[in-house]
Amino acid sequence: MSAAVATEPHRHATATPPGKLTFAHLLRGEWIKFWTVRSTAWTMSIFLLAIVGLVLLFTLAVLNAPSPEEGGPPAGTPLNPLDAYAPAVYLGQFALAVLGALTITGEYTTGMIRSSLTAAPKRLPVLWSKAVVLGVVTLVAAAVGVALAAALQALFFGGQDMAVDLTADSELRALFGTALYLATISLLSFAFGALLRHSAAAVATVLGLLLVLPIVFQLVPWEPLKYVAPFLPGAAGQQITQTDAAIQAQDAATTVGVTLSAWEGYGVLVAWVVVVLVTAAVLLKKRDA
Repeated sequence: MSAAVATEPHRHATATPPGKLTFAHLLRGEWIKFWTVRSTAWTMSIFLLAIVGLVLLFTLAVLNAPSPEEGGPPAGTPLNPLDAYAPAVYLGQFALAVLGALTITGEYTTGMIRSSLTAAPKRLPVLWSKAVVLGVVTLVAAAVGVALAAALQALFFGGQDMAVDLTADSELRALFGTALYLATISLLSFAFGALLRHSAAAVATVLGLLLVLPIVFQLVPWEPLKYVAPFLPGAAGQQITQTDAAIQAQDAATTVGVTLSAWEGYGVLVAWVVVVLVTAAVLLKKRDA
C-alpha cells in the first residue's frame, strides 16, 4: 500500500516593481553629489571672500583716491558706493565659472556620468537637476555675499557717504542684479561644460567670452565688432549690475552700437545660456556617455 505524499503547490515568484525615480529624487541625489565634492566648498569659500573682501578694499581705495593734481578724479566727482562692486564682480565671476563647469565635467572625468545616466535613462532630467541645484546654490551664495558686503560697507564707511541707498529702487535692483548675474554666469559655464565635456575647455571658453573677446573687440579697429560687443555675455549681463543713471551716462557716451537696458542686457545673457544648454541637451541625447 502506497502512501500519498502531499506536495506544496508551486508558487510563482513575483518581482517587486522597482520604485519610480522622480525628479525630486534626482534633485536630492545631485544635491548630495554637489556638496560631497571638495572643490565645491573651496570654490564657494574663495568666491565669498573675494566678493566681500574686494568690495571693502575698493571702497577704501575710492575714499583714499589721489587728488586731481596727482592724477585722481576731478574735484567734485560724486562718490558712488556701487563702483566698488564692479571689480569684485569681475573677479568673483571666475570662481563661479570654474564651479559651474566642474559640476558637470567632473562626472565625465571620473566616469560617474554613466551611473547617473543609467539610473535616469531619459538623460535630460539629470541635466536639468544639476542646473537647478547649481543655480539655486550660486544665487543664494551670491545674494549672501553681496548682502554681507553691503552691510559691512555701510558699517565701516557709511559715515563717509559710501553706503548703498537701499531705499532707491535703482540701487537695490543693481545689488540684486549683481547676485543674479553671478549665478547666471555659473549656469553659462555649466552649459559649456555639458556641451564640451571637458573642464579646461569649458572654463577657457567662458573666460574667453568674458575676458578676452571684449578686449579684442576694443583693440581691433573694425566697426562691425563695435555693434557686436554689447551682445557678448559679460558686457550684456553686467548691465543689470548698474544703476539706471550709470546706464544713461553710458548711453550718452556711446557713439557706435547700442546700449542695452538692465533687463535687456540680462535677457541677452539668459539667451546665451538657453542656446548653449539646449544644444548640449540635444547632443546628450545623441552622443554616448
